Amino acid sequence: MAMNVGPAEGEDEVVSTINTTPLVDVMLVLLIIFLITIPVVTTSVPVTLPRERNEIRETKPENITLSVDLAGKIYWNDLYIPTTNALIDRLKKVAVLNPQPEVHIRGDGSAAYDGVGRIIYACQRAGIAKVGFITEPPARGG
Repeated sequence: MAMNVGPAEGEDEVVSTINTTPLVDVMLVLLIIFLITIPVVTTSVPVTLPRERNEIRETKPENITLSVDLAGKIYWNDLYIPTTNALIDRLKKVAVLNPQPEVHIRGDGSAAYDGVGRIIYACQRAGIAKVGFITEPPARGG
C-alpha cells in the first residue's frame, strides 16, 4: 500500500488557490474614494426644486385642442390635419386674434414624439405664444 505524504525532494507544489489580497486592496481603495467623493456630490449648489402641482385649468371655448393618436396623426379637435403645412396655415389664422388662443396638446402616451414635435414646430412657426400639454393626473395617494 502506497501513500503520498507530500512533494518529493526538489519538487515545488502547484498552488491552485486564488490570491485575493490584490482584490481586497483594490476594493478598499475604491471604498475610500467613494466615501470621500459622495459628500461633495450631494452638497453642491443649494437650490429649491419645484414641487409637483396639479392646476385646474379653465377650458375656454377659444382654446385650440390638438391631439396626436398612436399612429402619429394630428387632429384639430376632431378634424384630421393631413400635413404640417396645413396645420401651420390654420394656426397662422388664429394667431392674429386678440387675445391669442392657447394651444393644448393631447398626445397618446405610446405615440412617437414626432407628432408632438411637429405640433410644437407648427406653433412656433405660426407665432403662438401659449402652448400647454394635457396629461392625466396622478393617482390619489401615490
